[in-house]
Amino acid sequence: LFATRLTINGEVSIELVIAAMIGAYMAMNIGANDVANNVGPAVGSKALTLVGAIMIAVIFEAAGAIVAGGDVVSTIKKGIINPSLIADSQTFIWLMMAALLAGAIWLNLATALGAPVSTTHSIVGGVLGAGIAAAGWAIADWGKMAQIAASWVISPVLGGVIAASFLIWIKRSITYKKDKIAAAKRMVPLMISIMVWAFSTYLLLKGLKKIWKLDIFMAGGIGFGIAVVAYFLIAPYIARYANKLANEKQSINKLFTVPLIFAAALLSFAHGANDVANAVGPLAAINDAILHQGVASKAEIPLWVMLVGALGISVGLALFGPKLIRTVGSEITELDQMRAYCIAMAAAITVIIASQLGLPVSSTHIAVGGVFGVGFLREYLKSSYDKTIQEIEDHHTDEDQSVVEEFMERFESAPFEDKRQMLAQLKVHKADVDLPKKDRKELKRVYRKELVKRTALFRIAAAWVITVPASAFLAAMLFFTIRGMMVP
Repeated sequence: LFATRLTINGEVSIELVIAAMIGAYMAMNIGANDVANNVGPAVGSKALTLVGAIMIAVIFEAAGAIVAGGDVVSTIKKGIINPSLIADSQTFIWLMMAALLAGAIWLNLATALGAPVSTTHSIVGGVLGAGIAAAGWAIADWGKMAQIAASWVISPVLGGVIAASFLIWIKRSITYKKDKIAAAKRMVPLMISIMVWAFSTYLLLKGLKKIWKLDIFMAGGIGFGIAVVAYFLIAPYIARYANKLANEKQSINKLFTVPLIFAAALLSFAHGANDVANAVGPLAAINDAILHQGVASKAEIPLWVMLVGALGISVGLALFGPKLIRTVGSEITELDQMRAYCIAMAAAITVIIASQLGLPVSSTHIAVGGVFGVGFLREYLKSSYDKTIQEIEDHHTDEDQSVVEEFMERFESAPFEDKRQMLAQLKVHKADVDLPKKDRKELKRVYRKELVKRTALFRIAAAWVITVPASAFLAAMLFFTIRGMMVP
């Protein structure tokens, strides 16, 4: 409706009206699919209700897009095609419309299938496919495409390893301790301060990069200063609150609730500032091409175009976001606040590391990789624990049941280091048993507990791999269709 109010040489541009509609459709699909990565873990861990998460995400996504979305955007996302090979502005407009619509349709399909995919990869595939349809295979930068393909592995692996590392740290320093409250009073302020440091640096480097350009050392230094102040502010509060809690794991979870709410808000702000370009970049390029009758590598973003992106993301999240929020938050593996904290840390730290090393990463793949990392670590720890219990029972086979129960009670309540010593003593006195290979495999199968849903793993991995080619194929078909309709 707004685009119909704009006139070029006294006439309404039908192409701009159609492009604005497609841009809004793309923005809605970004809101429905991509935003789940920012708030899904917080919802799954019960730190936020679904309604609360949607309200926070709507406000901060829109704020990020409008406040820090920038005034200029690259018309060719990631430089994957060479715009100088495009014959004229009309062909460029058709190319961008096809790319935008293909990316949006693929995101719509992925959301319907419950697969969180990269919106950046969707639009990259669209631009690639439409570009090849318009000017042939030579237009593509295959080196860039190889980097994007590498991110399918780099992003989830980095996210998973970092999330799992933080979870091990929490378990070793807090939940495996006998006095969990004392450990929490000592460690939780430090963990939250590290979170403040990571997120401050992340926000300065990524969320505000279009209005305030900082290098990693300046951003990290400012973030560290904010983290030190945060430590001294929150340590007394954590100590007072922890004294009211029971000495159990569930109580420790409550200490991470407020930080997770802030993390969801900051991730949403940074996402709005960065990924709104996926919706408005091609729309801004079309607007620029229609106004100036030329093909440019950069295009100014008018306020109305940015509002289309910001409002589209918010509406898409509110209408269709819950499906993917549930997928990320609860359908892959069970999350609590501590696990969600680890995933949030992975999301921020991986982007910081990758941006400095020049590694191509996707925020979607990082967040979902973090969820899988936490889930597979839980599987490993559960399997190891069940195996340990079985070894204890096997060692006490010929002893009285009361002796077994007494040892098990001491083992359950022992701190982590004491448990290791108790097991070491058992192994010294344990008789060697040489099991056949088949029996060893059977034992491993019994001990393995599937805490990560394999159907979700295979569905999401398949969607990641086919996102670029599927979006490219759709874009090529749409480009030929549009050209066929528009050419006299």
